[in-house]
Amino acid sequence: MLDAVRGRLHAEGFVTRAEIFTRLADQLESRKHPPFEFIVVDEAQDLSVSQLKFLAGLGGKRPNSLFFAGDLGQRIFQQPFSWKSLGVDIRGRARTLHINYRTSHQIRMQTDRLLGPEVADVDGNIEERCGTVSVFNGPAPTVQTFKSEQEENEAVAAWLADRSREGVMPHEFGVFVRSDAELDRARTAVALAGPPFKTLDEHVETTGGQISIGAMHLAKGLEFRAVVVMACDDEIIPLQSRIETVADDTDLEEIYNTERHLLYVACTRARDHLLVTGVEPGSEFLDDLQISAP
Repeated sequence: MLDAVRGRLHAEGFVTRAEIFTRLADQLESRKHPPFEFIVVDEAQDLSVSQLKFLAGLGGKRPNSLFFAGDLGQRIFQQPFSWKSLGVDIRGRARTLHINYRTSHQIRMQTDRLLGPEVADVDGNIEERCGTVSVFNGPAPTVQTFKSEQEENEAVAAWLADRSREGVMPHEFGVFVRSDAELDRARTAVALAGPPFKTLDEHVETTGGQISIGAMHLAKGLEFRAVVVMACDDEIIPLQSRIETVADDTDLEEIYNTERHLLYVACTRARDHLLVTGVEPGSEFLDDLQISAP
């Protein structure tokens, strides 16, 4: 099947994004002098195999030519793979940063419960998540489940109105759901609150004077004073349709990990205020969010 797809793409003159990076990597290997001496890469946890091959080619096997910054807890777009096998070995050269300037102590402490105290990659590099300190405080996040979508919508609308009265501007709100299938629930809740809103697309451009609504994967890289993560129901996160495709226990574990990371990313877009809601029975991940710290 894959060979047939590749053959059709080639016949019609199309090139995939991955193939572009692979071709560039091959070209860089033949150069004596790569175009850049040093490369800084952010959001490195979401690099694909072809992208890392390309960056390795840019580095030209020169010592200290590549600098990567990333957070394994926010890996939501790529399956894990070995960097070492592609010529990028960071073992013994990585360190974890422990000062958080973006998220309040209360939000960070509670959302960190979605992840383990350590996150490891395929090559055995370990990212320790304990010992991190936020530089400011804020109100504790609220996690609630409701008997119906209507009750959830009304509660979210009331929370948005309360934060607005406290001085949070419309463009300082983000409302996120697991996927496009739940966007109407978010739109209904925000419409009840009153302020204008914008549904984010792949361009992920926020607009002044409007609340941003979007699927969780579009939250990556954004920041808001107040965030609502809603529709966190059972079978929505983790997404049941993904679980049903599982072939073995390893695949199941990876799906659960990426679904946790996705919820973590959405929640940590909040700087000062966070509300997480769902309809009963809520997502099993909500239990982790509400467990008291040891």
